[in-house]
Amino acid sequence: MSDRLLVLVRHGQSEWNLKNLFTGWKDPGLTEKGISEAKAAGQKLKAQGLVFDVAFTSVLTRAQTTLDLMLNELGQTGLPTQKNLALNERDYGDLSGLNKDDARKKWGEEQVHVWRRSYDVPPPGGESLKDTLARTLPYYVQEILPCVLRGERTLVAAHGNSLRALIMVLEKLTPEGILKRELGTGAPVVYRLNADSTVASKLDLAE
Repeated sequence: MSDRLLVLVRHGQSEWNLKNLFTGWKDPGLTEKGISEAKAAGQKLKAQGLVFDVAFTSVLTRAQTTLDLMLNELGQTGLPTQKNLALNERDYGDLSGLNKDDARKKWGEEQVHVWRRSYDVPPPGGESLKDTLARTLPYYVQEILPCVLRGERTLVAAHGNSLRALIMVLEKLTPEGILKRELGTGAPVVYRLNADSTVASKLDLAE
């Protein structure tokens, strides 16, 4: 039986995560902590004896840097990698670049909470989680999943909300369930899939 391996990793802490800013499609780099988290993620995967055949990431620097740092720890630099904006973070529109506390002062605590935590209400000029799923899931089905099912060991470095889309399908979560699913920065989640693409096993390598 082939090893239908799929590992999902949210990027390490970014400069804007640290500053409590809405990031979305903006492109800050990793903090020192984020760099350490990405390296640690690679070390955890190596400790599990994992090697990869293909990788996927977004077009944003923080995800690509996280992937590069992990592959360096794994001794797999130069791994074939596909970069696609389908895996980008949710677009926060007019909130992008704003401090979350300042946004609450401007629009009110309740409204900002709705934008952040509802499934289908987008912030002004941005995407809801439902919108993010609508672009991420087809890419997963058409590009990522076939690699996994062919037995190509697959590593995905992306973002909290784009990865939630994949987790929603893999773990068969409801819209309410996915909103509650937290993903730590730099914390790999290791799935092995059955031939019908359902999850055979899951290992969360968060601390």
